[in-house]
Amino acid sequence: MDLPELKQIEVATRMPVFWCGLNQHVDALIQARLAIDEVRVLHPDSTPSNVQAVYMSPWHSHLLTPRFQPLISLVEEAARTASRQGMLADLERLNLDVRVSDCWGAIYEGGDYTHPHHHFPSAWSVVVYLEAEPGCAPIVFGDGIAVKPVPGLMVMFPGNLLHAVPATAGRRVCAVMNLLAVPCFREGGAA
Repeated sequence: MDLPELKQIEVATRMPVFWCGLNQHVDALIQARLAIDEVRVLHPDSTPSNVQAVYMSPWHSHLLTPRFQPLISLVEEAARTASRQGMLADLERLNLDVRVSDCWGAIYEGGDYTHPHHHFPSAWSVVVYLEAEPGCAPIVFGDGIAVKPVPGLMVMFPGNLLHAVPATAGRRVCAVMNLLAVPCFREGGAA
């Protein structure tokens, strides 16, 4: 089948970025930090990607250890809330749910950075800062909006939002996740 040539127009739009502190969930944060070290023992080589850090674990790290699961549960609940608040989408009525599809850890040392990129086709992307020394680099979104990392901070944003990390002066360790909207048929759900 021959398709006609696709045309494109650029639409300036605003996208929500959500954040909250997870410091009251100490165990989930500790388990995620231990998970990164556990996966690093099994997979000591950094995964090649746009992340130019001293270490990045495999994309599927959540399948290599159950230690990420407490944090994943918090992130999935936050994504349901963000979908209602930021996208005005009642996922339950739409017979959808959000699930972590990718999860990895990243350890940045002095001079490490990440090239500008996005996570399409993910519905949401999430960064949870497990360690953040003073002077560590922020995450910078498309038009220059920067969010400074602090330990326990969760930042959630639409997966197609361009973002980068400039060269860092301090150590930062984070758990990163992508979430997809998936069908989830429930008894009595929308037809």
